[in-house]
Amino acid sequence: MKTEPDTAPVSPSHGEDGNLWKTCALLLPFFWPVERKDLKTRVVVAVVSLVLAKLANLTVPLVLGWAVDTLSNLEGQMDLLFGIPIAALAAYGLARLSYIVFNEIRDAVFSKVSQHAVRQVAIKVFNHLHALSIRFHLERKTGALNRFIDRGTTGIQFLLSFVAFNILPTLFEVLLVCGILWYLYGISYALVTAVTIGIYVWLTFGITAWRIRIRRKMNDAENEASTRQVDSLLNFETVRYFNNESHELTRVDEALKTYEQAAVKSRESLSLLNVSQAAVVISGITIMLIMAALNIRNGTMTVGGFVVVNTYLMQLSIPLNFLGTVYREIRQALVDMENMFTLLEEVPEIKDLPGAQPLSSPRGDIRFTDVHFGYDAQRVILHGISFQVKAGEKVAIVGPTGAGKSTISRLLLRFYDPDSGRIAVDGLDLQEITQASLRDAIGVVPQDTVLFNDTIYYNIAYGDPSADEQHIYEAARTARIHDFISQLPSGYQTRVGERGLKLSGGEKQRVAIARAVLKNPTVFFFDEATSSLDSATESDIQTNLDEISSGRSTLIIAHRLSTVVSADRILVLDDGRIIEHGTHQQLLAQGGLYADLWQEQEKERESRQPV
Repeated sequence: MKTEPDTAPVSPSHGEDGNLWKTCALLLPFFWPVERKDLKTRVVVAVVSLVLAKLANLTVPLVLGWAVDTLSNLEGQMDLLFGIPIAALAAYGLARLSYIVFNEIRDAVFSKVSQHAVRQVAIKVFNHLHALSIRFHLERKTGALNRFIDRGTTGIQFLLSFVAFNILPTLFEVLLVCGILWYLYGISYALVTAVTIGIYVWLTFGITAWRIRIRRKMNDAENEASTRQVDSLLNFETVRYFNNESHELTRVDEALKTYEQAAVKSRESLSLLNVSQAAVVISGITIMLIMAALNIRNGTMTVGGFVVVNTYLMQLSIPLNFLGTVYREIRQALVDMENMFTLLEEVPEIKDLPGAQPLSSPRGDIRFTDVHFGYDAQRVILHGISFQVKAGEKVAIVGPTGAGKSTISRLLLRFYDPDSGRIAVDGLDLQEITQASLRDAIGVVPQDTVLFNDTIYYNIAYGDPSADEQHIYEAARTARIHDFISQLPSGYQTRVGERGLKLSGGEKQRVAIARAVLKNPTVFFFDEATSSLDSATESDIQTNLDEISSGRSTLIIAHRLSTVVSADRILVLDDGRIIEHGTHQQLLAQGGLYADLWQEQEKERESRQPV
């Protein structure tokens, strides 16, 4: 009695196993969608096909026994050709064929329902993840979230296939078989069948519960090895910088060694389960066949009855063979779905308030009023920040590293809400504006540009997916990257690689600038937008950015002070506080931190000049 090897990965359990009925209640709307009559019809047809398949399967042993009895009592050759035996054999073939046909109809009809449900669940979870705050994503591993969705959707298919179309029908079939055997041959056959199956189930559940603990250890090691491998490959340049290939191999091998030990125990426990299951089933069949043989000798049972008893038990043993794997997978499917549905229970930290209005015809007037903010209570970043960017004005924020400059961009885009104070656009508090309309109005060039693993064309077009080719090319020209792209063998269809690693830092930044230009926003936010560019390209692009942002509200975060000389106003941020503000000339005249930074950068620039 061979149980299928359980090679599929299993997630570690997080708390108690999910409740089956609660999970089914959550899934019901996806499998019985009120607005989709076609899908509900398919569900009904699938259930009817399932019932017909089981009924056909139950008739197979009876018809086979009938055929054996009629063949055993042949009196002449004509009976074989034209009599009852041929009808019995035809009925046997028809019953077997009906079982297969109805099962295939069930699977084919229900396939659209299950795939539609899986797609809807995955989209709902994916959409919810995008609605969650940036804090949630920074605290979670993206790979883990992806595994939750993948395993959760796989769990849905498994749960439905094996609970609705396997476990429950099999239990129903067991009851009917016991009833048939009791009716035809007496209660002793029904009792032996029930006891055999009862011991089989008890033994399987007991050993499988033990095996699940082994599988969890095995899965922990597998996940750890996978995480270390992915982390190492994503940071392969850093590994080579420090010549740490052997260190990475050791780390991965440690996790794989733990996985190896758990995998061996899992295989050994599987063999124990298989032998135990086989011993129970074979013992039950042997006892019933001995009983049948004695009844045949006593004349209370025919040879056909002997075949019926044997065939019923063999039929039941087939789905029961996989009970251990099915039980384990059902428990794991519940855990996986629980993990996935737990994501849906996450409440977005930042959400539109009731009555929030879209930002219509934005002018770009931005005002921070006494804004305090910290990523946590022990890490306060901004202390009472107040400033205004008037519509069409260009304001720069400069200061030492860690002063809190980039935090301002996250607050303006409402990735976070301030702990206290007020941030307003066009006189409206950000909480009174829908997040979608706010972000539509702002074009951002981030300090650390991460591109999609797609083409250059796709990454530029991401700023406005509806833009035509000419607008995309024009945006690339503005960012001074069109000529570079045109020289590539695949041009705009060149793939940029994972996180854009096939492009240099400067090339990625120019793609990001082109993307923001294509968006054509009301407000530009440049966060160290030219930090990865050489001086000549930086100067060239800066001129274009000045032209593009002319007449639009522009907020610039910069380290190189030479890029903000033309700003209408410069804010000097230090330790989360604005300590100076004014134009470039005014700040130099004040002789404060800005003047010190300027002199320091001028000396660095002069030291790089050729002698």
